[in-house]
Amino acid sequence: MSRVLTSLSRRAAHLLAVLLLVTMAGTVLVNLMPGDPAITILGPTATPEQIAAFNAAHGYDQSLPVQYLQWLGGALTGDLGTSVHSDKPVVDALLERLPVTLELTVLALLLSLAAAVPMAVVAASRENSVFDRVLSKAASGLLSIPTFVLGVVLVYVLGVASGLLPVAGWAPLSAGLGENLRYVVLPVLALALAEFPSFYRLVRSDVVSTLQTDFVRTATVRGLPRWYILVRHVLRPSSLSLVTVGAVTFGRLLAGSIVVESLFGLPGLGNLALQSVPGKDIPMIQGIVVLVALAYVLINAVVDTSYAILDPRMRT
Repeated sequence: MSRVLTSLSRRAAHLLAVLLLVTMAGTVLVNLMPGDPAITILGPTATPEQIAAFNAAHGYDQSLPVQYLQWLGGALTGDLGTSVHSDKPVVDALLERLPVTLELTVLALLLSLAAAVPMAVVAASRENSVFDRVLSKAASGLLSIPTFVLGVVLVYVLGVASGLLPVAGWAPLSAGLGENLRYVVLPVLALALAEFPSFYRLVRSDVVSTLQTDFVRTATVRGLPRWYILVRHVLRPSSLSLVTVGAVTFGRLLAGSIVVESLFGLPGLGNLALQSVPGKDIPMIQGIVVLVALAYVLINAVVDTSYAILDPRMRT
């Protein structure tokens, strides 16, 4: 019990330190950007009196440490402030945008893994075969294509040329699952195709290495079926690197796939960040940073736990 409590307290301290550092860095970096938030929001025709009133209302007339401490005091009570653009609470804006980005992230990650893992295992088990060489070249080709190019090609092929799918916009799940999927297919495909090469190459490399180990040779000599060896003895120890990369990819996609969300006109976190940074909407930027940092820390905790499940040797 004491070991568990110690581990939990360390994770909590790590989470607090990360949140403090990233939110502080976010505040400093935004304030270092050229331009005045008041002029950016009120426009170049604003009078000095209007600018002074705006700065006083939002605390921009105070020093940077005071601004951050005031924000931190509100954040500790669950109040992340109010957007200076929309005058909407930051928490409400994040909760409104999060489901869009979360759905894109989860579906793209699952689709890319569902395609990459079995293909990589089969290719590694048939190393240097035609199947292996073709998939390796295809993965290298996809790796060299930017995500926005994949998105444009998908828009033209599946949207403009064939008219099968809408090329922009969003339909929430409340509008029906079928309608939601029609709008989500293209951006999910663009993200999944972009992530597929890294997953495929990583799993293939790890499986090739695992196939050379003694315990796999022993299982082969015992006459166990090839598929059983791959699934039971090879895939599990080859998944450690995949878990780490998958977790990092999840956090990166959740942080906002700005290119894809902008290309398809999706109301997600990426689009929100794209609007907030140039407009110097400091409370909104801090809220996005907190959300992303919290996601990364929690994901890392899950990854650490999964290591012990995948490899019992790590439990000690």
